[in-house]
Amino acid sequence: MDLTPGPKIRVGTNGWSSTELMEWHCKEVVLYMAEERNGGIFPANPTSIGSLGNHNSRACVSNITVRDSVIKRSDNGVRIKTWQGGFGAVSGVTFSNIYMDNVKNPLIVDQFYCLTKGCANQTSAVFVSDILYSNIKGTYDVRSPPMHFACSDSVPCTNLTLYEVELLPAQGDVVLDPYCWNAYGDLQTLTIPPVSCLLEGIPNSLLKKDTDYC
Repeated sequence: MDLTPGPKIRVGTNGWSSTELMEWHCKEVVLYMAEERNGGIFPANPTSIGSLGNHNSRACVSNITVRDSVIKRSDNGVRIKTWQGGFGAVSGVTFSNIYMDNVKNPLIVDQFYCLTKGCANQTSAVFVSDILYSNIKGTYDVRSPPMHFACSDSVPCTNLTLYEVELLPAQGDVVLDPYCWNAYGDLQTLTIPPVSCLLEGIPNSLLKKDTDYC
């Protein structure tokens, strides 16, 4: 394992959890994550960028690379998670050459992260853009969709790019559809399963804004 992290990297049950980074490169990693709760062992989250924007804070994360990795039997694979009400940006993130082994939510962007069910909707959000998923293959836990891109109503995710993504169910032969909400991006190759929910172009809400996120 070869890690060259920047500042403010927290290593725990979330795997690598970054809060404010300008550059981070991670390669050749085998991750089998679990956490202990109430006397039992439960899968955890190996590669999580976030959570960002907690308590309406500013978060700036860019130039992140995670590659040449294996993730086994975890609750999430490669995840970007942000709180509603935050601001700033996550950009220039590459996940490449990653093998998933029976993973829930192998690819996940969640701009509605909340620890309870009572979080109120807010219009401000950390902007997520320029995310590349390249050569990600393997199997997923059928209790969750293989791809989950849940993006803010007011600050959509943009330029999510998928290249050579092939994810099959770990059990059975029922292939789940990817989930997208207000997510913009493109497919450079055909994917397994097919992704038809990504929106094209740049959302009008962002074209009208002249905002320096970070």
